[in-house]
Amino acid sequence: MTAKTVLIVDDEAPIREMIAVALEMADYHVLEADNAQDAHAMVVDHQPDLLLLDWMMPGTSGIELARRLKREEATAELPIIMLTAKGEEDNKIQGLESGADDYITKPFSPRELVARLKAVLRRATPRGVEDPIEINGLLLDPVSHRVSADGKALEMGPTEYRLLQFFMTHQERAYTRSQLLDQVWGGNVYVEERTVDVHIRRLRKALGDVHQNLIQTVRGTGYRFSARV
Repeated sequence: MTAKTVLIVDDEAPIREMIAVALEMADYHVLEADNAQDAHAMVVDHQPDLLLLDWMMPGTSGIELARRLKREEATAELPIIMLTAKGEEDNKIQGLESGADDYITKPFSPRELVARLKAVLRRATPRGVEDPIEINGLLLDPVSHRVSADGKALEMGPTEYRLLQFFMTHQERAYTRSQLLDQVWGGNVYVEERTVDVHIRRLRKALGDVHQNLIQTVRGTGYRFSARV
C-alpha cells in the first residue's frame, strides 16, 4: 500500500523527531515544519494526507492555522489532529470547534498516537477513493500507484501519474493550464503554464497509441479527459 504522508507541525524539534521516528516505523511518509507559515506552504505544495498540529506555537497558533485551512476550499477536507499539553476540557472543545478531527494530550505514547492517526485516516478516506479506475482498458490503481493498458504495465513519472489520476477522476470537463497547475502541482509552486503542455506530451507518449487520444486538447481553453470521440 502507498505510504500516507503526515505533516508534523511543532516548534519543539525533539517532539517532532520522536513523532517522526514512530510514524516512519509504522510506514508513514513524514514531513516537518516548525511554524504555521511554513506548514501552510507545505500543505499547499505537498498535499499531505494528515496534519499533526501543535496547539501552542510562537507566532500563528495551531488553532489559527487549523481555522485557516478549514476555510480554504483546497484544504477544507484535510484531517487534523491537534497536539496539546493542555488537558482542560474547554481547550479540547475549542480545538474540535476549529475543525480538528481529534486531539491528543502530551505526553502521549507513540503507539497511542499511531492508533489515533490510523483511526482518523480511516474515517477521512471516502469510500471509493482508493478503488482502481478503469476506462477503455486503461487501469489506474491508486493504492499501488500502477497504471496499465489492456493488462500491460505503463511507465510514467510521478507528475504524469498525478495528472492522469486527476483527469481520470474528473472526466468530461475542460481545464485550463492554470487550473491544472493548481490541482496537480499545488498553488504554491511557481512554474510556467507551458510546463503543463510538456507533461501532457509525456503523458500521451506514456499512454501509447491506443489511449493517448483520451487526453484531448480543447482549443482556447486547455485540456479534457474524455472517452468520447
